[in-house]
Amino acid sequence: MKELQTLLERLPFVYQIINEQNPVITHMTTDSREVKAGALFACIKGYTVDGHDFAQQAYDQGAVALLVEHELTDSPLVQIKVKDVFRVLSFLANEMYDYPTNEMHMIGITGTNGKTSITYILEEIFKKNKQQTALVGTIQMKIGDKSFPIKNTTPEPSYLFNSFQAMKQANVDHCMMEVSSHALEEGRVRGIDFDIAVFTNLTQDHLDYHPSMMDYRLAKERLFQQLGNRYDPVRPKYAVINADDAYAEHFIHATSQPVVTYGLTPASDLYATDIQLSATQTQFTLSGMVDEVRITSKLIGKFNVYNMLAATATALKSGVSMNVIKAALESLPGVKGRFQSVQTNTHYSVIVDYAHTPDSLKNVLETIQTFATGKIYCVVGCGGDRDKTKRPLMAHVSETYSDVTILTSDNPRTEDPETIIKDMEKGLESSNYVVEIDRKQAIHRAIDLARESDVILIAGKGHETYQIIGRETYPFDDYQVAHDYLEKRLGD
Repeated sequence: MKELQTLLERLPFVYQIINEQNPVITHMTTDSREVKAGALFACIKGYTVDGHDFAQQAYDQGAVALLVEHELTDSPLVQIKVKDVFRVLSFLANEMYDYPTNEMHMIGITGTNGKTSITYILEEIFKKNKQQTALVGTIQMKIGDKSFPIKNTTPEPSYLFNSFQAMKQANVDHCMMEVSSHALEEGRVRGIDFDIAVFTNLTQDHLDYHPSMMDYRLAKERLFQQLGNRYDPVRPKYAVINADDAYAEHFIHATSQPVVTYGLTPASDLYATDIQLSATQTQFTLSGMVDEVRITSKLIGKFNVYNMLAATATALKSGVSMNVIKAALESLPGVKGRFQSVQTNTHYSVIVDYAHTPDSLKNVLETIQTFATGKIYCVVGCGGDRDKTKRPLMAHVSETYSDVTILTSDNPRTEDPETIIKDMEKGLESSNYVVEIDRKQAIHRAIDLARESDVILIAGKGHETYQIIGRETYPFDDYQVAHDYLEKRLGD
């Protein structure tokens, strides 16, 4: 906790004090529901709500100061009026929590696909190297072995820097962070001292938020620009970039820091060759930055080869030996909701995956094609209130790479599920598909249809344990729904 005046003494922005006071600030937040005694409440103007409208609620719950963009004449609290609350909040949170990322090895991972898997692979590598880890991402935040729920892939600054301070107090050495394009566009990661930035790939996603693919790309590039322009021999920084991606050169040019590339050809600094895929394992040879080493991993698919390459290059530049990296890659069992096999005593396979973009769905289905000897069933939907242009593309990919497509709901939110499915049907060229709006029934339908040697892919939600219908959130877990129905069928 710090006195407000102490925080403001370091503030480099132009500001105005209203109702001047000097309370002790215990924490900061942008969410009025999380305000406790001693809070500084930052009034963020969002897309649907304006935090200024919740200042009274914050006061009632114990807030002692407000960060605002316009004066709230009815509030007795001290107000710090600034032009850009979000930008100032990043600085104040950093100051409040004593610049915690300056004392940890920070790894930021951005791209359309692969971010979550890479954070978990890196966690396994650093743990094998006897180091304390933390991660922030789509599934959860972890500090050591303790897990915490998370609202966004990349949370807002006050939450982040409070969490970083907790990591610092837990003696964390390495923090892996998924960095979303939304977070980069909105400035949620300003002030974080990243040591390594990783680019996975760029394919269509979030065009409900970004006006175009160029805007989407430019948002991602900011992570690499934010590595800075200064070379530091004591704390060197690196950009780790997928050289095989069509947008690689844009990201290489976006940074002043040394670049390490990875891919599937010797043109990359670290590359994989002699890739062998099966239903139970992936084998490949690593070359380039290291002497040739053969890897046998339980992570399935060519896309996971890319994920392991990204993690390996990052770990090598973080000072981890190849022997430790190999041991970690070969011991990691998998990541929840990422090509996760539903384990039951059946003669066909059921796989749950987070694939929610055309490219990620294609990657997963192509992987399944390498080992499937029977039919491939794909249960797929698209989220409501999100990018509508990818809906027919998702259906087209499913039709192209599977034998039977089952269209269903994902998170319809405030849209009519039938409307979403009609948008998806525009991408289909045949009538060889099934529509089952109820997601639970769609999963059951696929299992009922499957026969020996068939493979069922349940795509789109992966690790998620909820479904958003209207404005309500209901418990729903693809893995659990499939597992429970398979158990019931075996018991019948």
